[in-house]
Parts: sequence; structure tokens; C-alpha cells
Amino acid sequence: MQVGRWRRRLGRKWVGILIGGSILGLMLFPFGWRWWISYRYANAIYTANDVPPARVAIVFGARVYGSGRLSAMLRDRVDTAIELYQAGKVQKLLMSGDNRFDNYNEPGAMMAYALERGVPAEDIQPDYGGRRTYDTCYRARAIFQVQDAILVTQNFHLPRALFLCEQLGVPAVGVAADRRTYDPRSIAWSELREIPALLAALLDVIRRVPPPVMGEPIPLE
Repeated sequence: MQVGRWRRRLGRKWVGILIGGSILGLMLFPFGWRWWISYRYANAIYTANDVPPARVAIVFGARVYGSGRLSAMLRDRVDTAIELYQAGKVQKLLMSGDNRFDNYNEPGAMMAYALERGVPAEDIQPDYGGRRTYDTCYRARAIFQVQDAILVTQNFHLPRALFLCEQLGVPAVGVAADRRTYDPRSIAWSELREIPALLAALLDVIRRVPPPVMGEPIPLE
């Protein structure tokens, strides 16, 4: 009888350890996943001077203010893309962002900013369906038939963008568009947001559901 009770207690102990370990693993997985993706794509992130050339630069959208003024991060992304274009690193700029509301147009504002700085209209392709990073990467391959690209966004965002583009059939490298010192609170929030965003990205590439906005192909190459 004593042996039986001892075995039952031992069994309950190991069940508790297994459950506790599983819970702990689930809690730590998002942080481990973030670390792995950052490590995996660290060598694919370049400066504008060092990046190998590609035909297309994909510029990811961000906040635009009511007057069409670009936020600091978005302005740095577009300025970096213009620098790549002017240096002959890319031939086309794919400006992708959110345009789901009548009075909000990220790609339009990005394109207008680039036009003012001398980029010809024929070398800019707006993508009005880039509501999320997943949508931008999916549409780059499915709609614009991009074969390879330079991704332009801030350093905190690049690992996720590189992961999504690679998984969706667009081999890519990245250029970090960190051209200034940003508000520390904004950066802290952006870094924190990447943890759940990377989990969502993993689910997105497993499911591979087409984004809400699709359409006829518009080949850039």
C-alpha cells in the first residue's frame, strides 16, 4: 500500500512538472521566437551603401498625418528608398501602405513625397493594399510579381518583414531606415509590439490566407 501511494504521489509530481514546464515554455516561446528571427536575419540587413543591388525596393508604410505629412519613421523610410534609387541600387520603388479609408492614403503620400524629390513617376508603383506587413509581402509576389527586393523600414521591423517576404516567395535583403534618434517611448513600444506581431506572422505563413485586397497582376519585372 505504501509503495502504491508513493508511486501515485510521484506520478502527480511529474504531471505537475510537465504541466508547469509546458506553461513556462508557452510563456517563453514568443521571446525565443523573436530572438531566433532577429538572429536568423541579422546578416541580411545592410546599410544603404553596402546593400547589393536589386530591381525593386519595397517601402513599408507607416503613419501619415491629416495633411499628408509623413511621420518621422515613414519619412526616413522614403528618404532611404530615394537614396537607393539615386545611387542606382534599385530601379523601381514599390510604395506599400494602408488606404482603407477615404481620408487616409499612405502610398499616395509616400509617392508624392518621392516625386517632389525627383523620382520619376514611372519608377514608383503605389500599392494601396498594404494594410499589414503580411499583405505587402504577399501582394509583392502575387500582384507585382517581384522576384527579389530590398526591404526598407526601421531596424526593429526588418526581421519580421524579411521572414514574411522569404516565406511568401520574395527573396530579400533589408536596409535599416533609422536616419535619426526616435522618441525612446516610441521605439520601446515598437520593440514590444514586435513580439505578438511575430507570432501573428508565424500563423500567417502557416495559413497563407490571401490579404483582403487583391486584384489583377501588375508586373514590375
